[in-house]
Amino acid sequence: MNANTTYDIAITMGDPAGIGPEIICRAVAAMSPAERASTLLVGDPAIYRRAARMIEAELNLVTLDEAEGAEEAVAVAPVSLPADAELPDGQVSAAGGDMAFRCVRTAVELVQAGRARVIVTAPLNKAALHAAGHYYDGHTGMLASLTGAPSSFMLLASERLSTLHVSTHVSLREAIERVTPERITATVEAGHAHLEKLGKARPRIAVAGLNPHCGEGGIFGDEDDRRIAPAVAALAERGFDVRGPISADTVFYRAAQGEFDLVVAQYHDQGHIPVKLIAFDTTVNVSLGLPVQRTSVDHGTAFDIAWQGRADATNMGSAIAYARRLAEGVEP
Repeated sequence: MNANTTYDIAITMGDPAGIGPEIICRAVAAMSPAERASTLLVGDPAIYRRAARMIEAELNLVTLDEAEGAEEAVAVAPVSLPADAELPDGQVSAAGGDMAFRCVRTAVELVQAGRARVIVTAPLNKAALHAAGHYYDGHTGMLASLTGAPSSFMLLASERLSTLHVSTHVSLREAIERVTPERITATVEAGHAHLEKLGKARPRIAVAGLNPHCGEGGIFGDEDDRRIAPAVAALAERGFDVRGPISADTVFYRAAQGEFDLVVAQYHDQGHIPVKLIAFDTTVNVSLGLPVQRTSVDHGTAFDIAWQGRADATNMGSAIAYARRLAEGVEP
């Protein structure tokens, strides 16, 4: 690799007190030499080396500046902890939260500078993030802030069922208020564009209802009739293959059986529960509506098993595989 190399993916460390470093090293160890050469890690090289030793993986981890000419090197864009930082394994700490934030910020800068195409994020801990003074609701909000994006959307993608959310990390009361024709329209547009990029010529999109049985004609609430149905009708008139509102107690089953390519869920748990039930280990979290491409594992920092050599890297492997698909269609 030379100084002008553009890497397909840049993987951020996440909270180093969690399982992020371990699952990254496990995933990298399973890569082919060509895949390793197109992969850039972001984080503290010393922490990555410790994780590699723990799982007995022979990885030639070198800093980005040292990667040129190094044999089978795994390049690391260094983001180091301060010498006096307190970072206890498996515990919430400001140092861990700050490292997670600085890794993501560095990855965004790398993409903006043309050094990487797609970001893959290991898990962070929101309490640690807030302890460090970074008040975001998670990766998606952080990335929107770092890139200046007016809005963003969370896609949970799996082989059998994929859901895109009108709202995510807000209270249920606020989530109901966010069910507006404008937000529904923007969510469907973002999902449609993403699926087209992945090769689906005419994505089939279902929009879930908000209330039980879509309000049953107003008996259980009128939001479905007033807010969702008009947005879906307008999208259909524009040529989108979209249907809804469809009662949430059936739409996810229908999508899992192959009737739809994507379900637009109205709030966090409505979309998360069915996807995680069907594909907990392989679901990928994808951020849409941002000027950068990003995928992530769909699990947390797992502090209870961190730095014990017990973490499963299956989900990280899925996130990396999805990112490589995105990288194929992203210009450097």
